[in-house]
Amino acid sequence: MTIKVLAVLFLGLSAGLAVGSGFVAFLIVLGIIPRLTQLSKTMKMIHYYEWAVVFGALAGVVASLRDPIFGLSEYIMIPLGLAGGIFVGMLAAGLTEALNVFPILAKRMGIDGKIIILIMAIVLGKIVGSIFQWVYFVHH
Repeated sequence: MTIKVLAVLFLGLSAGLAVGSGFVAFLIVLGIIPRLTQLSKTMKMIHYYEWAVVFGALAGVVASLRDPIFGLSEYIMIPLGLAGGIFVGMLAAGLTEALNVFPILAKRMGIDGKIIILIMAIVLGKIVGSIFQWVYFVHH
């Protein structure tokens, strides 16, 4: 191996470790996973949540490097996509709950007593955006 290849390998490994460490620190310092298990009343399963995040991050890295094609049926991919979306949504909900984002945002927007409307607007916006992305970019 040449010095150039070794330097690129070292740089890639260093960058990956830095980003991964930042992600783990982000989750630990904010206490997102414990808060998520409290909200969903599944404290006994906290280890499964932690390992799901670890394996999800590893699978994401491998998928971004390899661009895999599984060739699975749509009937299998729909539940897998739904499960992945639910997990990411729950993780985002845990993050917003830990940071008290919605009450602060509602107060700044002047809709203190109508946080449900704010949450539903965000959820519907996410759904419409996801459908648009899927229809336009995946099937275009």
